[in-house]
Amino acid sequence: MIKQNEIILKKLKSLGNATNIKGMARFGIKPNNAYGVLIPNLRKFAKEIGKDHVLAQQLWDSKIHEAKILASMIDKADLVTKKQADQWIKDFDSWDICDQVCLNLFNKTLFAFEKAAIWTKKKAEFEKRAGFALMACLAWQDKRSSDEKFLNFFPLIKKHSIDGRNFVKKAVNWALRQIGKRNNDLRIKAIKLAMEIQKIDSKTAKWIASDAIKELTKIKIKKTN
Repeated sequence: MIKQNEIILKKLKSLGNATNIKGMARFGIKPNNAYGVLIPNLRKFAKEIGKDHVLAQQLWDSKIHEAKILASMIDKADLVTKKQADQWIKDFDSWDICDQVCLNLFNKTLFAFEKAAIWTKKKAEFEKRAGFALMACLAWQDKRSSDEKFLNFFPLIKKHSIDGRNFVKKAVNWALRQIGKRNNDLRIKAIKLAMEIQKIDSKTAKWIASDAIKELTKIKIKKTN
């Protein structure tokens, strides 16, 4: 009897495109074990499948690039454990898997803020990126948390702004900008933090700060009731 995960993997392969795989490489995404399925198609497929925690783990274990992203779309956040999250980030081998999992799944867990802070201490590039990517996703999607919870991230953003690795520095920058976009108070405080970071004797820190200042000073944030 063919298992459901095997059927899904076959369907994923049929949705793939060799041209898309070449495109992935141009955007810095490792095409290893990839079928070249576009994200919109994965989202559509995820809706057809529905939420399934067990199936999500089976797809993740397949090591197929798109299957791992699909797993993050169908998993149930309330069933995801800290152990699972820690295990999954060890398998991150590209920025898109990192960001998609944080966006689709990890930011919806009850321990998201905790793990965002902890993962910034990781040494591996994509594991560390996960911490800052998760901060950015929380700032973007979490509409209920207090400003204070995001201000607690500021010391970590400043501390790690000297990490020159491409996928880390871009995530640090992303987290800073996204937090600053939540509301006008946080925007002002994010700009102030960026100005502090700008004074650090680090080319990476200066880039992170300058880019954040450039974006946060030109945007207008509507007041919320």
